[in-house]
Parts: sequence; structure tokens; C-alpha cells
Amino acid sequence: MPLTDRETNILNEIRLWEKNLLNYEANDFQITYEKYLERTFTLLPDKIQRQFFSVIDTWLFHLHGIIQGSQLQMDAKERILSSGRIFHKDIEKIADLKQLEVDQLQYIAEQQIARHRFYSFAQGGLAGTGGTLLLSTDIPAMAVINLRVVQLIAITYGFEVNTPYEIMTSLKVFHTATLPPRIQKEGWTSLMVELEGNDEHYFYEGNDEITDITWLEQPVQQLLKALVITLFRKKVIQGIPLVSMAIGAGANYQLTRKVTDLAHKYYQLRYLKGKEEFSG
Repeated sequence: MPLTDRETNILNEIRLWEKNLLNYEANDFQITYEKYLERTFTLLPDKIQRQFFSVIDTWLFHLHGIIQGSQLQMDAKERILSSGRIFHKDIEKIADLKQLEVDQLQYIAEQQIARHRFYSFAQGGLAGTGGTLLLSTDIPAMAVINLRVVQLIAITYGFEVNTPYEIMTSLKVFHTATLPPRIQKEGWTSLMVELEGNDEHYFYEGNDEITDITWLEQPVQQLLKALVITLFRKKVIQGIPLVSMAIGAGANYQLTRKVTDLAHKYYQLRYLKGKEEFSG
């Protein structure tokens, strides 16, 4: 059967968001900043540049696998299946979640999204206290939180992230979501191109490189955040560094908000695209 009116409305909302993303125009300051970062990084030998991004890609692959195989993630997966059974008692495995209506899946996904946005907010607040240990673990902690929520959103919409194709896709969704808007549209376009044709893949046949020079702005922003926190941590109110904590919490929340917004739209679009093809 064709898409319902509600599903069509959600699809139109995603397409409108996509249009705004693709029509985004960077201002002069953003273009200058991007060129400065690229020019600075290209001063390094090509071998060093390749090794740098290769190390990050390898780290993300391993981190993805650790998260996916963790008991914490297994428990979260079971909770998603249990939530799905509230709406449809015959759900046994992740793929069965595609039987649910889009509003039901959206409700389950938004529970995961709200929970992980709170985790990011709390992590940023802790990092904002300025403690050396907490500040040094902020970037790995944020990578874990955001990779984890991308996996859980994919699972909610019936896509098990345990095949080479789904692993690489979830990593590329994470990567695209962390890019600045002026570059994000290129990543989104690449994801859409890979969605063309049959969606039932096992092996990934595209470019298996995740990060590149366009991604440099994100780690630079994280380092700048750490610097600002360090500068403001001595401004205490009743013995608590509220200013630096607010900076850390706000920055981390906004990053996870950006990641979850794009990931949610991507997997919603795949779910709706699958329904369209099935009905066709």
C-alpha cells in the first residue's frame, strides 16, 4: 500500500529540511576560516596527513565495534524491542520494527535522542568544571555518546548495524552530522547517492575512508572549547565554576542535537523509502 498521509507529510518535511541544507551558503568569515585551516594542515607532509586520518578512521571503527558489542548497547537494543512490542506484540528481531507506523518509531527514537542529549549536557557540565581528567576525556566521551545514539536510531528504524554496509553507513552518518553546514551538504548528497538503487546490501562498495580534511573543524572546535573552559574555570560562583560548566554543557548539547537531527532524518528517510519501494 502507498504511503499514508502522515508518512507523506514527514517525507515532505525531510525533503524541505534537505532543500534548506543543500541551499545553505557560507558567509565570508566561514570560507576564510575553512581555507585557513586547510592551508595550515596542508603544510604537513602528505604522508603525515594520510596517517592522521587513517588513525582517526581506525579509532572510529574500533570504537563503533566496542559500543556495538557492549552489554550497555545490548540492553538498549532489548529496550527498543520491548518498546516496539507495546505497539506490535509479534516483534522478535530488529528488522521487525519496520512493521510499526512511523509515529510509533519516531516516539521510540525520540526517547533515545532525549536521553543522549541529556548525557551530552551532563558530560559537558562535568568537563566544564575544568578538571584535567574530565577535560581530557571529553572528546572520547562525546564520540561514544554520539556514535551510540546513531546506532540506536538506526536500530529503532529496523536497521541492524552489524554488517559491513550498515557499520560504514552509520559511521558516515556520524561523520556527516559533525561537519559544518557548508560542508555537510556534500556529505548528505553522498549518502543519498549511496541510497539509490537496492537498499539491501551486506558489503560496503563505496569509499571506505570516513574522515578527511573537511572534518578538521570539529576537533578544532573541541580544542577551542577546552581552551575557553580552562580560561573561565576560575570564575566561580559560590565555589562552583558555573560559567565554564555552562559553556561545556551547551557546546556538547548542541553537537549531539546536530548529530541526532541528521541521523534521525536519514534513517526516517530510509524507512519511508523502503515502504515506498515495497508498495511500488
